[in-house]
Amino acid sequence: MSDSHTAFGITTREFWNSISRPSDSTLGKAILTILVFAESLVCIFWIYTLSGLGDGYALMAAVPYVYIIVSYASLLVFYRSKRYAYFTFTQLVMLLVMPFFMQWAIGGYEASSGIAIWAILSPIGALMILGTKQSTPWFMLFTLLSGLSWKLNYIFIGNSLPIPGHIKDTFFLMNIMGVACILYAVMFYFQSQKERTLLELGFEQARSEKLLLNILPKSIANRLKDNDMRIADSHEAVTVLFADIVGFTKMTSSMPPAELVDLLSQIFSRFDALADKHGLEKIKTIGDGYMVVGGAPVARLDHAEVIAQLALEMQQELATFNVQTDNTLKMRIGISSGPVVAGVIGTSKFAYDIWGDPVNLASRMESTSLPGAIQVSDLTYQLLENKYQFESRGMVQIKGKGKMQTYFLNA
Repeated sequence: MSDSHTAFGITTREFWNSISRPSDSTLGKAILTILVFAESLVCIFWIYTLSGLGDGYALMAAVPYVYIIVSYASLLVFYRSKRYAYFTFTQLVMLLVMPFFMQWAIGGYEASSGIAIWAILSPIGALMILGTKQSTPWFMLFTLLSGLSWKLNYIFIGNSLPIPGHIKDTFFLMNIMGVACILYAVMFYFQSQKERTLLELGFEQARSEKLLLNILPKSIANRLKDNDMRIADSHEAVTVLFADIVGFTKMTSSMPPAELVDLLSQIFSRFDALADKHGLEKIKTIGDGYMVVGGAPVARLDHAEVIAQLALEMQQELATFNVQTDNTLKMRIGISSGPVVAGVIGTSKFAYDIWGDPVNLASRMESTSLPGAIQVSDLTYQLLENKYQFESRGMVQIKGKGKMQTYFLNA
């Protein structure tokens, strides 16, 4: 497609791009282009028809001549000065007054077949280009000129010249059908862009919703959307899991960054799928650390059981990953249960987080665990002792807690 200029000083390519995905400015230019182009074709028809009736009809034919001259003169001014607002104003004025001047010159409503109806394109164009508030004066001017034409119609009738019946009928048909077709075309285009915009907004809203749900639990995201900006909830019974890849710090110095990130992404993506399957909430990842909670933000009675099952499946998933990728990675996993406080912190880059003794203790269970083992606190053991196989580890020195009884969860 060539880059020849259209009627606004924009290229043909830019015009069609504006049709495919217009901004407010290009949408206005496209609509005004349609109106001006249609009015220009009608003016050419009027000039040709009226000029063929004889020299006495020259004044009538001069009106559309003047419209074309002024219209494209303003186009030249706009193209050179880039003053789109000036061009819009000029075109709306010409669209408004030219049909009334034509009607007055021809001889009133009947003689002109109501040609002034074309002036309605001016307030309609203003509505779609300038907006509701700025279009009101244009509609009021249209109403004023319509009333003036009706009031002074007896004067214009006295200046009318005979026009053959078939031409009057043609004018009448063209005035009705022409205005109707142009209005429909403009409104059809405008509505199609509106529907496309709403569809794109729907896609963007869905993407934003998906992004928000990747950051926050669904119930928390819904509360934030309802302007609940201070979210802090107490949960009396939850179970927290921490997992950590053994020897990760050493790996960071021996693996290229891209490979290291890809490795973690593959592993954690598998863990995410497991957490989603069990309806658990991943809180965060810190380096090679992975934190999950059961029982928050939505309470559930089986929070300990489902976290224990997740821990076992995470170990199995890592073993499968090692076989598939020829790795020998191992994890330490720690689990603890109890009451926590959960909420959203921050106003930018906000995050859902939990605080409380079970969080600290689960972290200590992980850091003091053994490679490939799942260590649980005594509180979690009491909730699960009749449902899973455990091995007592005995008393373990826990930072900030002293010696505590811990257990290994066995598959």
